[in-house]
Amino acid sequence: MAVLSILLLAVVATGVVSILRNKASLQKKKWITINQDLALFALVWGILGQCIGLFGAFEAIEHAGEVSQALLAGGLKISSYTTIYGLFIFLIGKIFKIIGNFGISEEGLR
Repeated sequence: MAVLSILLLAVVATGVVSILRNKASLQKKKWITINQDLALFALVWGILGQCIGLFGAFEAIEHAGEVSQALLAGGLKISSYTTIYGLFIFLIGKIFKIIGNFGISEEGLR
C-alpha cells in the first residue's frame, strides 16, 4: 500500500503539471503520457498485490485444512483493498488526462 500511496502522489503531481502547461506544447503531452503510465502502473501494482495476497491466503488454507466461510470471505475482502486502491489511482489519472486534453485540438495530438 505504501507504493500505491507514492504512486497516488506522483499521479496527482504529474496531473497538476500537465494541466498547468501551455495548451499545445509538447511538454504538456509528455506530462500527460507520464501521468497515464504511472496510473496504469498503479492499477497493475494493485492487481499484483491482490494476487500475492490471495496466494498467501490459499497457502494458509491449504495448511490449515478446513476454514470457515466467514474467515475466507474476510480474507478475500482484505486482498481486494490493493486492487480497489490501484483502480482509484487509475481513475484519478484518467480524470487528469481528460482535463489536460480538454484544450488540445486533434491536430495537436498527432
